[in-house]
Amino acid sequence: MTQGTMSEARATATGPPEGAVREGAVPEGALHTALATPTEAFDALYVYAAPALVQQAYALSGRRRLAREAVEHAFHLAWDRWPEVAVDRDPAGWVRAATYEYALSPWHRLRPAHRHPDPPSGPEGPTRALREALLELPAPYRRTLLLFDGLGMGLPEVAAETEASTPAAGHRLLHARAALAERVPELAEPEPLRERLRELLTEGAATEPATPRTVRAGGERRVRLWTRGSIALSALIVAAIAFSLATAPTSYEPPLAPGEAVADVPVLSGPQKLTPEAKRLRARLTAEPVTGPPRLTPDAH
Repeated sequence: MTQGTMSEARATATGPPEGAVREGAVPEGALHTALATPTEAFDALYVYAAPALVQQAYALSGRRRLAREAVEHAFHLAWDRWPEVAVDRDPAGWVRAATYEYALSPWHRLRPAHRHPDPPSGPEGPTRALREALLELPAPYRRTLLLFDGLGMGLPEVAAETEASTPAAGHRLLHARAALAERVPELAEPEPLRERLRELLTEGAATEPATPRTVRAGGERRVRLWTRGSIALSALIVAAIAFSLATAPTSYEPPLAPGEAVADVPVLSGPQKLTPEAKRLRARLTAEPVTGPPRLTPDAH
C-alpha cells in the first residue's frame, strides 16, 4: 500500500482528513494547544472521532446499540482521565482502544439484547457479505484486520494497540485474510479487501452518536454515583465496626462443657423415713428418764 493510500485509509476510518472544515471539527493537534479549555478540547475530540468510532464498533460487534454504547463508555473514561488523555500522543487512538475493548468484550453475550448481532440492513451486496464474514472471525482477528487494512496502521502500531507481539499480530492478520478469502473469494487480494473495508466504514451511519455535552454529563453523573456509593459503603463499614465494638464481650468467657451421661454410679441411699409407729416409740423413749422395763428400776424403800 502506498503512503497516500494509507493516509487516505486512516482519514476515512478515523475522521475527516487534516484541514477539513466542518462544524465542530478540528485537527488532533488542536487538542494540545494551551488556548483550548478542557471542555472545548474534549468536545473537539468527540466531534472529530466519535462518528467514525461508532462505525468501527458496529463493524466489530454487529450491534448498533452496542456500538454507540462502546463509544460513549470510551469517552466517559476519557473525560474521567482527561489530564492523562489530553497529553497523550494520540488521544483519538486512546479512545479507539477503549472503544474496541468494550465492543469486543465477551461479557456482552450475557445480556439478552446483545446475544445476537442485529439483522443485516440494506440490499444484498459485497459490503454486506464482508460484514457478515467479518463477524464470523475471532475477535482478535477482527480487530487486527480492521486496524491494519481498514485504518491503514502499521503492523508494529497494531501490535502495540492489541497488546500482542509483532509476529503474533502478523499471524492474526494472515489468518484473518485467509478466513475472509474462504467466505468471500473476491477479497483474496489485499487491495480489494482494503477498498471494501473502507466502503464498509464509510457507508450510512450505524447510529448517530450523542452530543458531547450529553456524554460529559453522563460521565460526571457516573462519577458522582460512584462517589456516593463509595461514601455509603464506607459509612456502612464504619457502622458495622462500631456496632461490633459496642456489642463484643470485654472478657473471655469459656463456653460451658456439654453434658454427658454418667454410668455405674450407685443410687443415692440414706436412713429410711420413720413410720408413725416408729415416731411414737421414739417419743416415748425420749420422755422416760430411765430406759428399760420398770421392774428393773431400783426402789428407795
